[in-house]
Amino acid sequence: MVSKPHGGRLVNRVVTGKRREHLLAEAHELPGIDIGYEKLIDVMDIAHGVFSPLEGFLTREDYIHVLYDMRLSNDIPWTIPIVLDVDPGEIEGVKEGDDIALKYGGEPVAILKVEEIYEWDKREYAVRVYKTDDPRHPGVAKTFSMKKLLIGGTIDLLKDIEHPLSHRILWPIETRVLFREKKWKNIVAFQTRNVPHRGHEYVQKAALTFVDGLLIHPLIGWKKKGDYRDEVIFAAYEVLIKHYYPKDVVVLAGLLMNMRYAGPREAIHHAIVRKNFGCTHFIVGRDHAGVGDFYGPYEAWEIFDEFPDLGITPLFIREAFYCSKCGGMVNEKICPHEEKYRIRISGTKLRKMIREGKMPPEYMMRPEVAKTIMSFEKPFVE
Repeated sequence: MVSKPHGGRLVNRVVTGKRREHLLAEAHELPGIDIGYEKLIDVMDIAHGVFSPLEGFLTREDYIHVLYDMRLSNDIPWTIPIVLDVDPGEIEGVKEGDDIALKYGGEPVAILKVEEIYEWDKREYAVRVYKTDDPRHPGVAKTFSMKKLLIGGTIDLLKDIEHPLSHRILWPIETRVLFREKKWKNIVAFQTRNVPHRGHEYVQKAALTFVDGLLIHPLIGWKKKGDYRDEVIFAAYEVLIKHYYPKDVVVLAGLLMNMRYAGPREAIHHAIVRKNFGCTHFIVGRDHAGVGDFYGPYEAWEIFDEFPDLGITPLFIREAFYCSKCGGMVNEKICPHEEKYRIRISGTKLRKMIREGKMPPEYMMRPEVAKTIMSFEKPFVE
């Protein structure tokens, strides 16, 4: 059956109808703070149940538990602190128990009930979450640029903000209905922030042999320079699914969520999120959510041993490569041949070829996919 939401209940903090009208009017009279687009994405993810069981930003007790134990104070697994940072001047006069309006572009988008205002140690956060305080790590750099205080409390979302790819986004309540309509009992999710190459295709199809359906779930949100643009990723996957997958076994849906590049911790976080979308299985990359050389080659797999109560089954499918002797995509578990016959698929090499307008070889990327990517004038985030 479609998996139970994390914590047992799918959170819904989206306000509708007359209550929304009332709170919108009230929001204009409340003290307010402006939030950026990334923080707005966190608010929307909380409200739509992507981050179930969270109903708001973490209070101090939960924050400390997540930082040190990778669990909420009630012992439910949770690995990434979801926090709202503010400067003291922004909340002058605001005290615990007050309501404040969260504003985006000057307009109220949510109301936060302030449960706690507390200080935090950015270096402590970075070392615990990212396992480094090296500012070359994009998550660490972002952490060090955050504000002095954190506010914990529940949120009520007054309105979603339209994204250019809003029509691509499905929320957990929608995928759960879709999976039931398709009568899928076992669903595997594939997390991505890249266009598909033959290695990705191999891993997805290997997983698909064990389940009823596959959710290909590209992240729509903050990405680092050099990543593929969201619209390029969707176009590439659409053409791959059209030409190389059986009908009605794949759902391609965007996930509006920020990428944090937290390696092993984020692998667990991504699994929990897909559990909330109704998935029963989750494909974990060898260097899942990693960046540079900050994490060991199998750390993102090993961390799952610490969470036997996660409620979603991780699938560890080994890295695929092309073997000229086997004559196809294989992995080290099924290929007996020497390294000289094995051609590894490098995302960096593929990016370089695409930037230079060179067509990647077919053993690395399907030609239809490569042509689609190269049809974009600017396929990369700049």
